[in-house]
Amino acid sequence: MNVPRLSEVFDRATPGDAEAMAELARRAYAHYIPVINAVPVPMTADYAAHIRDDDVWVLRSGTGLAASLVLIRRPGHLLIESIAVDPQEQGNGRGRQLLDWTRQRATDFGLSEIRLYTNVLMTKNRAWYQRAGFTETHEEQRGDKRIVHMRRRL
Repeated sequence: MNVPRLSEVFDRATPGDAEAMAELARRAYAHYIPVINAVPVPMTADYAAHIRDDDVWVLRSGTGLAASLVLIRRPGHLLIESIAVDPQEQGNGRGRQLLDWTRQRATDFGLSEIRLYTNVLMTKNRAWYQRAGFTETHEEQRGDKRIVHMRRRL
């Protein structure tokens, strides 16, 4: 496993990061509002609660947060609750680094599977996760949204 060399700037989120994470999510997901005709879940998440309760990581840059990762440990798997990459950093391998870190965390926890879900209309995200080795397992209706569940076995 090739763990990203981010030790200088990649670390566990602290309570002081919550607002910056919320702002990062707003920037990272805003372009999906017209696609799904709704506000994406990461744009309304309670990042203070995630930092308190979950496995949350941030990639710091000279101008603030370049990316964030919210992981939730569940029985038998690690759930990616959110990956947010600053629009100016997208396409530079940041998301791939976060997925590499997610694999490492799952291994550290003794888990053999990573799961996630996304809106079915977020086709770019779905394709990106599939290229990263995730497979779609099923779709689910949640209120007025349709989501697709994905997993990657380690």
